[in-house]
Amino acid sequence: MRLFEVVSPFQPAGDQSEAIAALSAGIKAGDRFQTLQGVTGSGKTFTIAKVIEAVQMPSLIISHNKTLAAQLFREFKGFFPHNAVEYFVSYYDYYQPEAYVASRDLYIEKDASINDEIERLRLSATRSLMEREDVIIVATVSCIYGLATPEVYRQMTASFARGERLNVDALMRRFVELQYERNDVTLERGNFRRRGDILEIFPAYMEEAYRVDMDWDRVVSIRRFNPVSGVVVEELDRAMLYPAKQFVIPREMINDAMNRIRSELDEQYAFLQSTGRYVEAERLKTRVQYDIEMLTEVGSCPGIENYSALMAGRSRGSPPDTLIDYFPKAQDGSPKHLTFIDESHVTLPQIGAMFAGDNSRKMNLVEYGFRLPCAMDNRPLRADEFMERIGKTVYVSATPGQIEKEQSARIVEQLIRPTGLLDPEIEVRPTEGQMEDIFAEVNKRIHGGERCLILTLTKKMAEDLTNYLSGLGLKVRYIHSEIETIERVEILTQLRQGAFDILVGINLLREGIDLPEVSLIAILDADKIGFLRSLTSLIQIIGRAARNAAGKVIMYADRESDAMRQAIAETNRRRSIQTAYNQAHNITPTTVKKAIADILTRHSEKEKESVIQNVEVLKNSYNILIPSQRKKLLAVLNAEMLEHAKRLEFEQAAAIRDEINKLAG
Repeated sequence: MRLFEVVSPFQPAGDQSEAIAALSAGIKAGDRFQTLQGVTGSGKTFTIAKVIEAVQMPSLIISHNKTLAAQLFREFKGFFPHNAVEYFVSYYDYYQPEAYVASRDLYIEKDASINDEIERLRLSATRSLMEREDVIIVATVSCIYGLATPEVYRQMTASFARGERLNVDALMRRFVELQYERNDVTLERGNFRRRGDILEIFPAYMEEAYRVDMDWDRVVSIRRFNPVSGVVVEELDRAMLYPAKQFVIPREMINDAMNRIRSELDEQYAFLQSTGRYVEAERLKTRVQYDIEMLTEVGSCPGIENYSALMAGRSRGSPPDTLIDYFPKAQDGSPKHLTFIDESHVTLPQIGAMFAGDNSRKMNLVEYGFRLPCAMDNRPLRADEFMERIGKTVYVSATPGQIEKEQSARIVEQLIRPTGLLDPEIEVRPTEGQMEDIFAEVNKRIHGGERCLILTLTKKMAEDLTNYLSGLGLKVRYIHSEIETIERVEILTQLRQGAFDILVGINLLREGIDLPEVSLIAILDADKIGFLRSLTSLIQIIGRAARNAAGKVIMYADRESDAMRQAIAETNRRRSIQTAYNQAHNITPTTVKKAIADILTRHSEKEKESVIQNVEVLKNSYNILIPSQRKKLLAVLNAEMLEHAKRLEFEQAAAIRDEINKLAG
């Protein structure tokens, strides 16, 4: 196994060294659970990277949303350039699950739009786990949903070596079994083609394709090449091809499953008849018989994943195989990998909620004759099943919950920021006259070239407050869930650039970005009981002001709630530790200096210009005066825009959006 090696110009600073040493020692000693409780800006990601380097274990890092997962992926990709760092999130741009609403007698078919690039990254992750152990996968809770069993996935391969004699027709049939499609005109990802003695295939998980030159039935050469330019990247002695889809079933397993499917159909049909549900019984019989015919003739059918338990021979109620099962295991079957659960106070409840929601939806489908009971076993893992599979785990959060605290053998604090910044000062002020007070406070910050955040409880309050402050001559904007992702990021960028000075929002925690120009956070209705003013939320909000040396938080409330008292006490405790450290090491707190373009790890202006140039090339390929061609161009540009947005390349996405608006107008 290639060793994990962190490549970085930085060395551990502050209390990072102690955190790395403590967590690494705990893992080596066999501790099952530990918690890294690190404040915002203390370099938790770097600490995780150094722990992986110290213990030399393949690792799974789970985040609660795609945006934060993408940021972590890029950071770890930079820390481990010589190792396999992969990205595994839901590959749907749009997903409407199959469902039945009994109260309205409404059946909703499954509808989805798959993002090809994310699908490639998912396939790349499973392929890396098949071939090597120096793997780090950054994932969302998508990793607890069912895949093909690792044993089946490992068997479903095709290999070819230089000098080997093989039957080309048999090899192409094998490609089809692996879910590749033949296309002799264009070579796209997931396709293959044959041109005389040349066989080309574009693996679904790669950015290059393979070209196999044959002399009758003998392989003369294997080359990896760029499918766009045709430039050869590498000469190979052999190549291994993995499936084009993550849910693959060999033909023999499908054939073996037919009797099990028929048997379950007979059983459920009889049950529905016996309970007087004749319509449901006939509905089920019609659908399953059609699926059986499709499976027999084609080897697949719509919703094939609903039969996965019967095809894999799993017993009723047993958990599916997931990405976690692809990680290497010890001889006794125990996990050999390390798991980090980022923002565990959010991610753990999310993992626990997945099963219940899926189970409720599937129950309706089974009860009303749309699916066999085996569909219930095509599901995410339950919380207890997840815990059994993850092995040694480190929870990472500034505000760990009760579960983390109870399970952890140790809670390692990381309170010191490399910049010397302290947690912000906190004041509690009465609600009477709060608008006048806010006006005076924000004006102080504006004159100092700093920015402000104001948090409300509802969308209407955010909009009304924005209008009020704007009427007083202040430059202010609001942000909430109804504003699209690209526009949200543009608004945050404009805040940092000084296009306006005050941002009003409800829950600004989810953006997952740093705003070092923000020196004041005003929290309205701070004493209200609820999620937005819980202890966890308040501490997370307070951390937003910890990137600025003049950071301050003002809570407007007529009383101090328990959450407020605890948040203030915890912040003051951290602040005293940070102050003592700075005094002992003669450190002067320094506001974080971060390039505006780095707000979500953007690409350079040169890359943005190249995107615009590519758009111009695309426009020249279509005659926009012909409605059908203009429609095709708009569809292509829209797909490009969504692709950039999914990669968090929001400036490029915005540039394409502007072009779309010009063409559509």
